[in-house]
Parts: sequence; C-alpha cells; structure tokens
Amino acid sequence: MQIRMLQFDGRAWSDPFPELDSSRTLVTVFGSTDYLDDPEPIRELVSAYPEAKIVGCSSSGEIFDEVISDGSLSVAVARFDRTRLSVALEPVTAETSREAGRRLGSQLAAADLAGVFVLSDGLAVNGTELVDGLNEVLPDGVPITGGLAGDGDRFERTWTLVDGKPLSGFVTAVGFYGVNVHVGHGSQGGWDRFGPERIVTRSQGNVLYELDGEPALELYRGYLGELASGLPATGLLFPLALRASETDDKQLVRTILAVDEEAQSLTFAGDIPEGHRAQLMQANFDRLVGGAETAAEHAVLPDVAGPFLTLAISCVGRRLVLGERTEDELEAVKHVLPEGNHQVGFYSYGEISPYTTGSCDLHNQTMTLTVVAETT
Repeated sequence: MQIRMLQFDGRAWSDPFPELDSSRTLVTVFGSTDYLDDPEPIRELVSAYPEAKIVGCSSSGEIFDEVISDGSLSVAVARFDRTRLSVALEPVTAETSREAGRRLGSQLAAADLAGVFVLSDGLAVNGTELVDGLNEVLPDGVPITGGLAGDGDRFERTWTLVDGKPLSGFVTAVGFYGVNVHVGHGSQGGWDRFGPERIVTRSQGNVLYELDGEPALELYRGYLGELASGLPATGLLFPLALRASETDDKQLVRTILAVDEEAQSLTFAGDIPEGHRAQLMQANFDRLVGGAETAAEHAVLPDVAGPFLTLAISCVGRRLVLGERTEDELEAVKHVLPEGNHQVGFYSYGEISPYTTGSCDLHNQTMTLTVVAETT
C-alpha cells in the first residue's frame, strides 16, 4: 500500500500528482463549498486518476496532517496492493434518507466486505435515517464510518463528489474488500452536560417541537441568552445529549441545523425520538482535546505495520468552541497514532461511526477517526 498527500491552497497544488492511478487506488478529497462554483482544481485531480475510485465532500475546514485550512482542497491518494474497492452513490433528501442508505448498502454488500466509508450531503439528509438504512442491509461486523458534508457556520449548501463532480443532494460510499484490508475506528466527544434532563414530549423525525411540554425553541433561547440571535450557528456551542431512558448508558449527541420561528421548533442532524431524555451540553476545552486522543486510541490497528490512511472527521461545533486551540485535537490524534500515518479529513455537520462496536450511529460534536491499512 502506498499513500501520498497533497493540497490545493486556492492558487496551486502543493506537489505534482503522484503516479498511483489504478483500479485499486482510492482518492479522498475534502474542500470548501466554493468549489461548487469553481470546480477546475477538482477536474484537474479527477483527470489525473481516470481508473481510481474518488470520493469527497465539502467541509467546514479542511484537515491536512495537523493543520486546518479554509478554501483549500486536502487530498490523500492511496494505492492498495490486494484490496478491492467499490463506490456507490444515491440521491438523498430528508424524506428518502433511509431508502438511500438501504440502496447504498445493497450496492456494496458482499461476503468479503471489510468496511464502508460514507459521505453525505450535510443539509438535505436525515442522518439517523441514512444510518438506519445502512444498518438494515449491512452486518454488524462491518464497520461503517464517515460523515456529513459541511459549509462552515453558514448552513446554506454542501456537496459530495458524484462521478468526479461536486454536486448537492447526494450520498456516496466506498467499500473495502478482502482479508488484507483492516479498518480501525474511534469516536469520542468531550462535552459536559448541564441543566435539567427533560423529556422529549413532541417531535417528528429530526424536528424537535417540545421538551417537557414547552416549546423547544423558547427553551433553547432561554439558555443561550444573547447568543440566541445567532441561531442556528450558535446552537453548535450547545448540543443536545440524548438517551433512551434514565438507566441507558448509551448517549448520542445532536446538533442544530435549522430553526423554525413560527413552529418554535429546532431541526437537528439526526432523529430526536419522543420519550427520550434530552439535556443540554457545553464545552470543556481539555475534555474535547482528551476526547480526540481517546478516539485515536480506539482507532489504532495494533497488529498492522502501516502505512496508515487516517480519515479524520470532527464536528464544526468543536472548531467553533476550540477556536485557536482547534489544532490541539489534531496534534493529540497524531501523538497517539503510530508512525506511517497520513491524515486528511474535514470539519463536518455530523459523524458516522459505531458507538464502540456493533452497528453504526449518527453522532454530532465528536472527533471520529477511520484508520485504513493493508497487510501482505
């Protein structure tokens, strides 16, 4: 397995395109939403790898090793020796997300499937339904990881690569096949819960109307105070923790995507089931960085020599909170992962990963890592 990384800084490519084109080559690319309007650099990249499998999406900040950039393209080119690759794509809307997940899973399913990496439009999707559809078709033993495309704190438009072109309204996935490929994963948050735990008394899918019988938007505004005028972007600073019951140790985190003043409702990246218990969360700087380090510890492939392709997906809310310290979480990841690590990724509107093991879930406000390597 050979891996090379390169970056487009908005003006020029950092290096010549490495000559690694083949049917066993995976090219991953993450970049600004601006490339919807000016896709020429993406066209150059795609034309250099006519046989490769190419996937990518828009971001709220591009990850290149330990550095975060805006307006760039972060690219990794990985040529496998013995691993077969397959790419699937489907159009997606919030209403068709589960069926899109089923169709993707059906396209990729095979006896030797070892892992799936998914990238979706970050706005025209119900992430929970998408993940549920994938889980219905693919077995628990196959790790499913990935994320939802970002658009900074604007929430206006996102893209994924569709046949080499950046387009909105699609979900795409790559499958890894064979006994020689190994996929590690880790996903951790690091937020503190505060305030009372409330019951979701009225919701529909990913739209939350009432908590404890009170309008959800009104409650949220009360907690945000002066920050409420900046919704939905400022809602990233105060995600919602969900659990099914008082005794449930499994906690999922949800981030706001939109608000509806007339309905006094909040739209989240994933479902908010009625009867679940919900509690607001706030940032703890040290715990956020510690969460990234823990995610890396979970993702390590201990019996594989490398090199390693590491796909890092962190939530835009973490970037807004950490500010100038954001690169601390990337440094924490690099500190844990072994030599031979090649890291690219993006800041997202949602992360896809198993909670620890088993079927995958949609997460928000986490650092989620996918580590891919090959043995001989």
